Amino acid sequence: MLRRVFIALVVVSPVLAASTTAAEKGWQAGAAKVNITPELPIWLSGYASRDKPATSKHDDLWAKALVLEDAAGHRSALVTMDLVGIDRELSVEVCRNIENKYKLPRAAVALSVSHTHSGPVLDGNLMPMFHLDADQTRRVKEYKEQLERSLVAVVGQAIDSLAPAQISWGIGEATFAVNRRNNPEPQVPKLREENKLQGPVDHELPVLAVRGPDGALRAIVGGYACHATTMADFFITADWPGAGQNELERRHPGAIAMFVAGCGADQNPLPRRTLELMQNYGERFAGGVDAAIQSKLKPVSPTLATAYAEIDLPFDTLPTRAELELEAAKNNNSQAPWAKYLLSDWDRNGKLPTSYPYPIQTWELGDDLTWVFLGGECVVDYSLRFKSELGTGKTWVSAYTNDVMAYIPSRRVLAEGGYEGATSRFPYGLPAVWSPSAEKLIGEKVHELVTQTAHSK
Repeated sequence: MLRRVFIALVVVSPVLAASTTAAEKGWQAGAAKVNITPELPIWLSGYASRDKPATSKHDDLWAKALVLEDAAGHRSALVTMDLVGIDRELSVEVCRNIENKYKLPRAAVALSVSHTHSGPVLDGNLMPMFHLDADQTRRVKEYKEQLERSLVAVVGQAIDSLAPAQISWGIGEATFAVNRRNNPEPQVPKLREENKLQGPVDHELPVLAVRGPDGALRAIVGGYACHATTMADFFITADWPGAGQNELERRHPGAIAMFVAGCGADQNPLPRRTLELMQNYGERFAGGVDAAIQSKLKPVSPTLATAYAEIDLPFDTLPTRAELELEAAKNNNSQAPWAKYLLSDWDRNGKLPTSYPYPIQTWELGDDLTWVFLGGECVVDYSLRFKSELGTGKTWVSAYTNDVMAYIPSRRVLAEGGYEGATSRFPYGLPAVWSPSAEKLIGEKVHELVTQTAHSK
């Protein structure tokens, strides 16, 4: 059973609320958190090499919600989770229930995961990777049902705690992410020492701070483009993003700290594989957030506009049924589970899909923050591209939001191939690699939505 823990952002007296006119209102904000650590034992997601469920935990997993309301009464809800991913089914259902209960439209709700590889398997996400027995199948399904209820409830708790707030944002820095496509893991310490690390990275650390009218810090959101893969054991942990959030909450009692993953699909925390390194990266993340809070944040004016769309992101050439049957027969082949998964899909639907409904979302906060939310595991090229095109210093690009259905390579990475560009489709159950037009289609829709939100404020 998930344990619910709710923390109100701030309490405001009825007299103050009644005396605040619409013109004087400014921002309202509320935040809450709920413990989403599953009951043990449960199979962990992220690595196909695991051969047994987890029976212990190092630290708890959390879902957190931040609800913002501008001076005109427009609201948005950011929900973060210490999980490897969520699937489209869960995203659709959670957002539908949030809209029905709290009147928040789909465009105003962003669901984000940290991508920790030491959280539970979530039914519907990365399923070809696992071979679960009846007991684990039941536990995984029940966990998803409980999670859905908790995500809706935590948004309601955040709404209930809405109160006057001051919002500011800025950009800090962290430097522990390494492009894993260009730097062999065993060589990273030496390459770093010699300043010879290769490949694109994004070391910016965007920060949103929420303060009460008295200036007290009430909520913090930080983002960074890096995998949460420090640990690969058989215990539950939120990995370095969890350590970072815990450290920020320790440093700022009463505040809720949240993490939103950036475009880190090809970025790893290196070196890794020890709890000491996990804690170190978490502290470096927290230090980067604090440095930004102390010196680089600027006020955000109380206007909010949101937009959401799904595009038909096309696949390249699909496999034939004969090709899938041939792969499925190779029981010692790593692609056999993928082929069997697709054959089952073919049997249910009569064909394989030719495209995927890919989610893209943008928020405009004030005049100086354009926030782009992309589905899937986007490589770093996307954040570098959109910050360049939409404005360096005013653009925040997040991935792993709303639906984590696959890796999303840029056209460059798609052409290069490798795991991010090609073979990652197997654990995700995609029928083929993406079409070479994928990056172009994503870019066009991002610009369309940014224009829409900029004009609607």
